[in-house]
Amino acid sequence: MPFDPTYPPANALIESAPMRGQFQSLKALIDAVPTITTAQVDAVTTLNPGEAATVGVSITGGVLHLTFGIPQGVDGAQGNDGAPGPPFANAVVDSVTTVPAGTPADVGVSFDGTDVHFSFQIPQGEPGEQGPAGEVSQGDLETALGSSSSNSNDVSFLNFSVNDPPTQQDVQLVLDKVDELLQALRR
Repeated sequence: MPFDPTYPPANALIESAPMRGQFQSLKALIDAVPTITTAQVDAVTTLNPGEAATVGVSITGGVLHLTFGIPQGVDGAQGNDGAPGPPFANAVVDSVTTVPAGTPADVGVSFDGTDVHFSFQIPQGEPGEQGPAGEVSQGDLETALGSSSSNSNDVSFLNFSVNDPPTQQDVQLVLDKVDELLQALRR
């Protein structure tokens, strides 16, 4: 029995079998409503200025598919060139702090409009083994001192000119080089 929205008529006595058929037909209609489990944007198309925006909707296997058409805005009036920003004058190291062994190294960076400021936190090394007692020869001392900076020898110089005003890329190059130096010093 198909669902009949006019049954039962007003002021009629209700009979159980036809009412049960109505409820079952209504449930079948509700069960036939598709269940949407996900939504997916299939395409976004740029339309010409002045065209009406569009949206296409379909349901396939529980997936709601959307396709949008969005009109492009009209070109605005040409603006005036702004004043140049402040120049990047210096890179300033504000502080270098020793933190406990095992603590990750950290670099704080800020820009005050003229200078880029750095604050370094460098972990101290783990205590070494006790060496043998005795004197160190001048040759041993020179050998040790001569190789003490070798772990940073693979870090190349920056060798670039900073734009005026500095760009995000300029600051990122400096940060990347600091990270490279910190990594080399940890060996």
